[in-house]
Amino acid sequence: MSRRSLLWSAAVLPVAAGCAAGPDRVRLTLATGLAGGPYETFGRRLADELQRNVSGLTVPVLNTSASVQNLRLIGSRDADLALALGDCAADGFAGTSPFTSPVPVAALARLYLNYTLLVAANGPYLQVADLAGRRVALGAENSGTAVLGERILTAAGLAEPAATRYLGTDGAIDALARREIDAFFFSGGVPIDVFTALSRYAPIRLLPLNGLAAGLRRDYGPTYTDVVIPAGIYGQRTEVPTIGVPSYLVAHRDLPEDPAFRVTRAIFAARDRLPGPETPGAYLDERFAIGTGTVPLHPGAQRYYRSVYG
Repeated sequence: MSRRSLLWSAAVLPVAAGCAAGPDRVRLTLATGLAGGPYETFGRRLADELQRNVSGLTVPVLNTSASVQNLRLIGSRDADLALALGDCAADGFAGTSPFTSPVPVAALARLYLNYTLLVAANGPYLQVADLAGRRVALGAENSGTAVLGERILTAAGLAEPAATRYLGTDGAIDALARREIDAFFFSGGVPIDVFTALSRYAPIRLLPLNGLAAGLRRDYGPTYTDVVIPAGIYGQRTEVPTIGVPSYLVAHRDLPEDPAFRVTRAIFAARDRLPGPETPGAYLDERFAIGTGTVPLHPGAQRYYRSVYG
């Protein structure tokens, strides 16, 4: 997706980070995710709440491929705020792959925990190793899911499956239903309505990812954690061990302190109205929101948390 189409899709003109849109107004562009996906759903609700709770603030929303593209938009000043997986945010801050140079990013809050789903067609697939030589969709290109999918396959010793494709969630579900792929990765909250519906008419299997988080932490940083998908969520009889990665709300590090403070404060004022998955670690909480790993908190966010903790 080109920069021009991104900007026109939001029906706004680009503005410098934190730039006033009028004498008493500020416009902060928020980069989210694919249309209809969890980041866009969360992001649009977040934008509505910010505009409701912060006087003079307008928050246009950009649809994107999600984490990697969002961080690049922060770096180019084409977005002021963005949603991003914690591992991608850490990579962007450090300037390590998939980034070629450091991104001037700072965190406002750790939002909620994403659960990694490796969804396979019902067949001879019981573990990641069974996908050797099979067709696997990684996620949308320039998404954090695709980055994580590649890392998981590598950690499982499947660095080169027969074919990997970049597909967003809708495309991956359609491709799996048509047997054009054998499995796909997804990162988001649990449960996800579309997977619940899929599991009712097309048998699927969630492949366990146990034992892989430690290797990911060793190779890529501390953001990966061991979590389980509760039994019965998608018709499975037992818990499915998998990998959790937090989502952050990030900003350009040069966003002025006062807008950053007011945005952070407004997030917590609206926490009960923001969509959140019904899983442990899902809900916004000041005690965990400051846990953004190697990505530094923005001074405006620090100011808010100090006002809470004293």
